Amino acid sequence: MKSGILISGASTGIGRACALELAKRDMRVFAGVREARAGEALRTESQGSIVPVMLDVTDAGSIAAAIDTVAHENGARALSGLVNNAGIAVGGPLEFVPIAAVRAQFEANVLGLLALTQASLPLLRAGRGRIVNISSISGLVATPLLGPYAASKFAVEGLSDTLRRELAAWDIPVSLVEPGKVVTPIWAKSAAAAEALLDGLPTEAGEFYGPAIERSKQRALRAARTGIPASDVATVVASALTATRPRIRYLVGRDARIGALLSSLLPARVLDWYLRRERGVTAEAHRT
Repeated sequence: MKSGILISGASTGIGRACALELAKRDMRVFAGVREARAGEALRTESQGSIVPVMLDVTDAGSIAAAIDTVAHENGARALSGLVNNAGIAVGGPLEFVPIAAVRAQFEANVLGLLALTQASLPLLRAGRGRIVNISSISGLVATPLLGPYAASKFAVEGLSDTLRRELAAWDIPVSLVEPGKVVTPIWAKSAAAAEALLDGLPTEAGEFYGPAIERSKQRALRAARTGIPASDVATVVASALTATRPRIRYLVGRDARIGALLSSLLPARVLDWYLRRERGVTAEAHRT
């Protein structure tokens, strides 16, 4: 694994933890960041072993420049791994969430992931590398008020399954890492975005979904305090990059394992009822 690992979304959270963990394991890490300050912080903390790369996965020019930088910095060596981590979380009731917000969700989480993968594949094929896509338990269980995010992660699951089957001929494994709640800035950002979204929605949205939106915001803030550390996910990513026979899916966190189990065991209508009550999307919730 000496020929380089490219990580998108490495400024904070899971991506940052992955960059530091892989650097500790003596891997050559190219950390995709959107701000030079975040890249320099990573370089300093890793004592120069991490190479920051300016990378915005929603910008084709940025992706091309990042791949050129990796190829130049890495010399003749190809990529051993790509970790697709960059993403955002958009929530809100699908009845009212602006289509522009849903497009932004898919640009970052789905199309950006595919665009970076396409650009990286020549280097990955040359290096017999592998791909690790950061999904979520939301890619297996769609919950109320997280429709745009869940849809994007379901799409990541589908893209990953297809890529795995298409790239097997070149011995390029594709693994999915599916965490539950993780202590990262994405939750606080999600709560703030939910607040802003509610302010911009029609009056009916608050009448229909106000209590559920408030509960969703509080859950996001709780997750920012009580989730598993991002370093736990980074350890799993490192395993996916180094295992002789990497697993197809890695569930990370107790809540992710419970969610996946409930989804596989419960009839769909029972799971619907449970999630509606848990998230406050019930007639009783709106009468209290």
